[in-house]
Amino acid sequence: MVLICGIDESGRGPVIGSLVIVGVLIEEKDVSKLEKIGVKDSKLLTHKKRMFLAEKIKKIVKKYKIIEIEPKEIDEAIDGNQSLNLNWLEAHKTVEIINELKPDKAIIDCPSPNIKKYKDYLIKLLNNKDIELVIEHHAEKHFPVGAASIIAKCIREEEVEKIKKKYNIEFGSGYPSDSNTKKFLEENFNNPELQEIFRKSWIPFKNHMNKQKSLSDFQE
Repeated sequence: MVLICGIDESGRGPVIGSLVIVGVLIEEKDVSKLEKIGVKDSKLLTHKKRMFLAEKIKKIVKKYKIIEIEPKEIDEAIDGNQSLNLNWLEAHKTVEIINELKPDKAIIDCPSPNIKKYKDYLIKLLNNKDIELVIEHHAEKHFPVGAASIIAKCIREEEVEKIKKKYNIEFGSGYPSDSNTKKFLEENFNNPELQEIFRKSWIPFKNHMNKQKSLSDFQE
């Protein structure tokens, strides 16, 4: 029995909310079941279809693990601890998933442009150094990774809705390219009640802070 783990993330780019990383563990003989139900890259599916497939996937796989990295931890990795960056933070969480699920083979969607460097970094952290690692860009074409991407996207979307409901706000998708998010960030970046939702290490957030600082310096 060969156990395969597919790992992918959702929410790497937003200035608002958590980054979600998911690993699914599945027997090799069951991978065809993922293909049969229509698993593919989550970005190619509607929200409704993702939600439908996520529940199907959970019944097919042996186990799955979800890790949510909140804005504060992302900021600490990027601006606080000089030995980390977003890629290495993802690597640590990926290893946490692999060490817990204990697959024979792990297929990982690589966040770094340098696949070899990322792979070497993972191996140093892994408990099982002999595991077969398949690390690629656009790895969602592998059904276990596609399955992980679907669950991750659903969790990320649920988390965004929870933020909106908790604070009674509307900010669009949370991505800096979203016009609604841009407007919301401009109007609320210094709102003390909303600081925990922002990734303060992101350039769009820093730009607003720097403008505010420059303005206050000018007024003085």
